[in-house]
Amino acid sequence: MFTIDRDDPARPDVHRLLDEHLADMFASSPAESVHALDLEALSAPEIRFWTAREGGTLVGCGALKELTSDHAELKSMRTTREARGRGVAAGLLSHILDDALHRRIGRVSLETGTQDSFAPARRLYLRAGFVECPPFAGYTLDPSSVFLTIRLARE
Repeated sequence: MFTIDRDDPARPDVHRLLDEHLADMFASSPAESVHALDLEALSAPEIRFWTAREGGTLVGCGALKELTSDHAELKSMRTTREARGRGVAAGLLSHILDDALHRRIGRVSLETGTQDSFAPARRLYLRAGFVECPPFAGYTLDPSSVFLTIRLARE
């Protein structure tokens, strides 16, 4: 069982996971198509950052960047290799979308890769209800990127 809490991306174990994330992004995508945030960017005031931990051990992370009062971007979703296939990413995604809904954010969008290595992530987002959309927030059309969005239901 894992727990999800707001956290500091500068914590040493988180920093290592984010370094691994960036290295994988640059290994699988052209440099101009890598949009993952570094440690400094993830510490910006418009970003909320969470980690998933199991018995205190880091198993994943994710962030939400506020673009406008009604639109946010999902950033830096990553699970450890050992945690893959165990529901950590789905749990993080659900937690982050719940936070956005609670803050009355009406839409969450994301950019992810088109390469085969990103297929599990794309499946996760599509299962959660994301649909393809045009580039947003300064992104441009890119054959190495796919853009997805979800409208959050309000009561």
